[in-house]
Amino acid sequence: MIRVVLVDDQHLVRAGFRALLERAEDITVVGEADDGAPGVQVTLAERPDVVLMDIRMPAVDGLEATRRIVGDDRLRDVKVVVLTTFDADEHVFEAIRVGASGFLLKDTEPDELRRAVRVVASGEALLSPSVTRRVMQAVATTATRPASERLEQLTHREREVLAEVGTGRSNDEIARSLHISPATARTHVSRILTKLHARDRSQLVVIAYETGLVTPGLP
Repeated sequence: MIRVVLVDDQHLVRAGFRALLERAEDITVVGEADDGAPGVQVTLAERPDVVLMDIRMPAVDGLEATRRIVGDDRLRDVKVVVLTTFDADEHVFEAIRVGASGFLLKDTEPDELRRAVRVVASGEALLSPSVTRRVMQAVATTATRPASERLEQLTHREREVLAEVGTGRSNDEIARSLHISPATARTHVSRILTKLHARDRSQLVVIAYETGLVTPGLP
């Protein structure tokens, strides 16, 4: 059973998400909060698999709440997905930078919502290639790109895999692209996470863009 916490300042949004999620037999909502601070408290109490976190809230916003959750060693296995009303939200990139596993639009279709929760709970990043390129545009002008320092510990193959992760591809897609097995792709990703001290695949996406390994706008 995938356990979910909902954090949003609108009661109707939380109620709607709860109803949609709990139509699935493998998903249950174990807690709710109407702001970031109580959201962190509920997360600590329930230790869910996934937190659906609104970005814009009146007191403690979703960015700060995500930062607190990701920074707490007790919650290292909790995945945060940020919620936004539009896909060009400038706060989405910062949320991913601080450790969110991806983002969802609030008008996401019900089936896509449930699929997204399953994807994140399984350890994948919730970043499609098109969305990844759009969200990461900011990196092109703000990143210092210390590529030689951050990537020198990676092998050539690992850099290739990191570039594939940076475009939002799954392990199966990476395997097809690089003509390796899915198991080998998973092993490479795991090693890259360890070498770069990254929390999850979303942080690898950020690193791929920050170091210039992937350039916004390119396939």
